[in-house]
Amino acid sequence: MDNEQQLNDPWLIAAWPGMGAVAISAGYYLMAKLGMHLLAEFPAREFFDLERVEVKDGLILTSVLPRSRLFLWQNPAHTHDLIVFIGEAQPPTKGAAFCAKLISLAQKLRVQRVFTFAAMATQMRPEHNSRVFGAAIDRDTLARFKRLDVQVLDDAQISGLNGVLLGVAADNGMKGGCLLGEMPHVFSQFPFPKASLAVLRTFSAMAAVAIDFKELQNQSRQVEKGLEEFLHRLENSVGVTGEPAATPEEVESEKSSPRLSDRDQQQLEDLFAVARIDRSRAYELKQALDRLKVFQAYEDRFLDLFKQPG
Repeated sequence: MDNEQQLNDPWLIAAWPGMGAVAISAGYYLMAKLGMHLLAEFPAREFFDLERVEVKDGLILTSVLPRSRLFLWQNPAHTHDLIVFIGEAQPPTKGAAFCAKLISLAQKLRVQRVFTFAAMATQMRPEHNSRVFGAAIDRDTLARFKRLDVQVLDDAQISGLNGVLLGVAADNGMKGGCLLGEMPHVFSQFPFPKASLAVLRTFSAMAAVAIDFKELQNQSRQVEKGLEEFLHRLENSVGVTGEPAATPEEVESEKSSPRLSDRDQQQLEDLFAVARIDRSRAYELKQALDRLKVFQAYEDRFLDLFKQPG
């Protein structure tokens, strides 16, 4: 963390995998479009235990514990820099201790504002616009949320480290809050990029940071179309036959393949090469990895693209 003394009023954004992949997708998109680089590996091995091993071709492979890393973008406008924390998983126990350790590190980096992203599942349909809900640590952030038409949570709970981290930040006198993107409850187990887009639009306006949303907009439209078509088929099927159509899981399993074709493998290598040259193109690579259902296998290699300043 050689840049520690050079950071300018940094804000911390923390993201973990969760419902609709809303938070983690927003975090990765922010990293890619701002050309962030690795700031530090957060030492969190003490919070994780091995729960399973991977098997390939009959052989048990060495398991790797989930990693937690921080990535930095230094704002050329010299207002405030951004630090994105990406956690591959939330620790199964000792969440408060994990958050206390992360906040302690953030304080050493002189972070004063902490934000988390999350999902808010409602009865919305995929074709509807995703609203952004929010809860703040402090009244200043709450006022900012209201100016940006964020739907303020009146009586609710934020589960997981998305909420616990902010509680620890509040105990340490920091500011910030949680932004939650709305998504359809019926599709809560599926990625919903429209919610990530809504959250990032709000955050970029609040932070006064320009972000190119073109790729996320295109992905949102594609997912919206697919989910809405499936929902119509499901509704029609139940209405006519009394039996539901195949679930999205069944539809996906028919299309998935256990191994990458030579063509898919070459496409990934080409995208890795492009992303190494132009880090803002890294989200195209992530979309391809997600589509092929191999992001987890390539995650370390993907994040290695951000090790050095762009």
